[in-house]
Amino acid sequence: MSSAHRFDRGHTDDLMTFLAASPSPYHAVANTAERLEKAGFRQVAETDAWDASTGGKYVTRGGAIIAWYVPDGATTATPFRIIGAHTDSPNLRVKPLPDTGSHGWRQIAVELYGGTLLNTWLDRDLGLSGRITLRDGSHHLVNVDRPLLRVPQLAVHLDRSVNSEGLKLDKQRHMTPIWGLGDPDEGDLIRFVAEEAGVAAGDVTGWDLMVHSVEAPAYLGRDQELLAGPRMDNLLSVHAGIAALTTACASASLPYIPVLAAFDHEENGSQSDTGAEGPLLGNVLERSVFARGGSFEDKSRAFAGTVCLSSDTGHAVHPNYSERHDPGHHPMPNGGPILKVNVNQRYATDGSGRAVFAAAAERAGVPWQHFVSNNAMPCGTTIGPITAARHGITTVDIGVAILSMHSARELCGADDPHLLASALTAFLEG
Repeated sequence: MSSAHRFDRGHTDDLMTFLAASPSPYHAVANTAERLEKAGFRQVAETDAWDASTGGKYVTRGGAIIAWYVPDGATTATPFRIIGAHTDSPNLRVKPLPDTGSHGWRQIAVELYGGTLLNTWLDRDLGLSGRITLRDGSHHLVNVDRPLLRVPQLAVHLDRSVNSEGLKLDKQRHMTPIWGLGDPDEGDLIRFVAEEAGVAAGDVTGWDLMVHSVEAPAYLGRDQELLAGPRMDNLLSVHAGIAALTTACASASLPYIPVLAAFDHEENGSQSDTGAEGPLLGNVLERSVFARGGSFEDKSRAFAGTVCLSSDTGHAVHPNYSERHDPGHHPMPNGGPILKVNVNQRYATDGSGRAVFAAAAERAGVPWQHFVSNNAMPCGTTIGPITAARHGITTVDIGVAILSMHSARELCGADDPHLLASALTAFLEG
């Protein structure tokens, strides 16, 4: 390993563990909750009355989790410092009637979730994960983390033009995974999943299931200075947010109430009860104020002083496609977090927000970079503008620069997860 290599291997090793253990948003929430519990946080139910106690608390709803820490001395108008992220990633998700097939092959019908990079799911060993719902309303996590499914590519002998004219995939016909031989058998998949979960198939009345690559995260490169793995967009930020929150709440004094908000459904627009455009975050923050005896006026004062860092992955400069990037902004792996800017509000960053992030990075001793899109290319977006508009709070878009975004397997610098977590910790600590 290069002598210049300086990343916190313990943090990155732990990220790899978190990625592997979180094949679905529901698993990511469960693993986040477990880590928070170990740090002294306690779960509160949305249906219960909340109290004025200090300390760490969290709420879960489906694939979303909101955690916050009320320090001693916090007033009803104390502002929040929020890390925003999301738990979902583009993938293939099981349809309501999943058992299909043809020509002697048994297959599973899937929908395409989010902006999936289709070709990256071809010829991979795929597992199955998510949750099932029973008649009594209870949920059970499922994780078949072994080779179960595969989306086979057509052999080059049957598609001679693939290397000259490019791969052309029909989303309906070409993305259906195989999982065996024989005729389709209605109910077969759910019987299999129920057996894996240890429940009776007849009790399963609902499911939210998806496929995932079973290949483990790994260091890459001569000096192991890169990290390859699944779902970095955006579990890398969720993991960094957990580390920052649990570290910050151990500080002797906090001028703000630190918050981690990890939403679901960012990859398809955030319009759900667990997405950033839903009411979950606003409800949690307001109830926190009111539970401590605050008024609407106190809530408004707290929100006016609140800042959110919307942390999501961004684009590192691609060495084979550098013309697709802005010529003056080439973020590099291991160069530290990126500050995302778009004057058309696809990112929420403005000058005042930039100053907040710059101050946090300086306190943490963390380098950082700028990202802006090529003017000729459409710009993606995040939960940042949604959070700013819905709650009226200052929001800054940041993240880690990666390659192969929305692939089944993405790539980042091995330093950057720890650098991001360090900057986020400094931000929460104020």
